Amino acid sequence: MEFLTPSMLPTIPTFRIMNSEGVMEDQTREPPDVTDEQALTWYKNMLTVNIMDTIMLEAQRQGRLSFYMVSAGEEAITVGSAAALGPDDVITCQYRETGVFQQRGFSLKDFMSQLVSNRNDPGKGRNMPVHYSGKEKVLQHAVASTLGTQIPHATGAAYALKMKAKENPTIPPAIAVAYFGDGAASEGDFHGALNMAACRDCPVIFICRNNGFAISTPTSEQYRGDGIASRAIGYGIDALRVDGTDIFAVYEATKEARRRALEGGGRPILLEFMSYRVSHHSTSDDSFAYRTRGEVETWKTRHNPITRLRKWLENKKIWDSEMESSTRATIRKNVLEELTAAEREKKPALANIFADVYKELTEEATEQRQELKRMMLKYPGEYDVASHEGGIDGL
Repeated sequence: MEFLTPSMLPTIPTFRIMNSEGVMEDQTREPPDVTDEQALTWYKNMLTVNIMDTIMLEAQRQGRLSFYMVSAGEEAITVGSAAALGPDDVITCQYRETGVFQQRGFSLKDFMSQLVSNRNDPGKGRNMPVHYSGKEKVLQHAVASTLGTQIPHATGAAYALKMKAKENPTIPPAIAVAYFGDGAASEGDFHGALNMAACRDCPVIFICRNNGFAISTPTSEQYRGDGIASRAIGYGIDALRVDGTDIFAVYEATKEARRRALEGGGRPILLEFMSYRVSHHSTSDDSFAYRTRGEVETWKTRHNPITRLRKWLENKKIWDSEMESSTRATIRKNVLEELTAAEREKKPALANIFADVYKELTEEATEQRQELKRMMLKYPGEYDVASHEGGIDGL
């Protein structure tokens, strides 16, 4: 009789290509299969996300936004993984995947329209800030705060893609991808999604951003096993742990995971990207109540994904301090201009309060809409209807 004792098993290794100095760790391997143009694009996208996060955090403190979530420390995960995915891949995400939207073609106008809930927001102003919706533009479904629900959605989408490919083998193959944090991996949705994906051989990649915290709960208090990657093994799923601050490792791992997910008719893969949540959980959180400033500074300076890629670019002589200053200034200017322009736009028409639930308004909803309009007309000083498209007539 021989019991398996977790503490006696080897720890899952972490895949890495580039060290913190922007130098290849293994000088004997081939350099990353990435062009200079690709690396520069990724770097600018990472900078855009980082600078936008800083400005939007300040805007929230000024009362211009009601809420915001920063993704500092995780830019390489989102940009690098998105760069390895196909244009027809279906993506479901949590709420710290701004870089995925950015890499797949979301514009600053798209971001700002959602953040201020104006008439150009695909979600029609009915969701919290940072809950972007990119289904029509970048095939990335709307962000939802309900933790973990996007994981089984990806399994279902992957199964649908598999059936579609069987019916029409001439179409380009596609996969589904679910992004989530280490905290969401404690939800029942995670386990159900992995088991179903494994049993039905669904072409899906489960991408876990293990940033060390589930809001204020550190991973040391979340689980006793070897991270999240070890859980995949129990479901019969291939897994890889990756340094999430190394964009080349993230890209290469995701590219290979996508290839494997499509292999032999489809199968699930899990990637665990190790990083650190440099920012507070959200603008509603003060993380220094449960961690030290020194701990955060260490990660900001020694394990910064943006700094790491910048050093690699500088080592190749395709980036310098002058380009850095100029690019940062331009991005900051563009973000501020788009924010100001978005704030000047009208809010969505008031009729959207009742739309998109039923094909036709129910009798009860029609009565509610009529009553709301009556109250707005009776007390015009209490309702800022002029800021909405069409004013009171838009209801």
